[in-house]
Amino acid sequence: MSDGQLKDALDALKSTGVRITPQRHAILEYMIHSTMHPTADDIYRALEKTFPNMSVATVYNNLRVFRKAGLVKELTYGDSSSRFDFVTNDHYHMICNDCGKIVDFHYPGLDEVEHLASHVTGFQVDYHRLEIYGTCQECSEKTAKAQ
Repeated sequence: MSDGQLKDALDALKSTGVRITPQRHAILEYMIHSTMHPTADDIYRALEKTFPNMSVATVYNNLRVFRKAGLVKELTYGDSSSRFDFVTNDHYHMICNDCGKIVDFHYPGLDEVEHLASHVTGFQVDYHRLEIYGTCQECSEKTAKAQ
């Protein structure tokens, strides 16, 4: 991810009247460079040494601001903690059943599924979501070593 993305994201926030605080800047920068779909707690732990007065609530509030501005997607999977994704274009997720790791992938063929679903049902499609569950390479290797 590039510094250009950070500048564009900061400009987008400024254009909506959002003040750019050092904490907000750091959270956004962390999100841009993260590929792990972090929780608010993950972000808090990564930044707490730099911002000792920042709370988890501050992280949540900033993520809410970013979500409303269209800069991040909130991913909920039925557990108690949301994960956040800076990549907001259409893409899908592989999720490890063992460690919870989430990896992005894109498959343009699913756009056709949206069209077909709309045609067959008469629904106006707003969005779709695809998750595939399995075991990541690291967890597979750990299991193989343990046997």
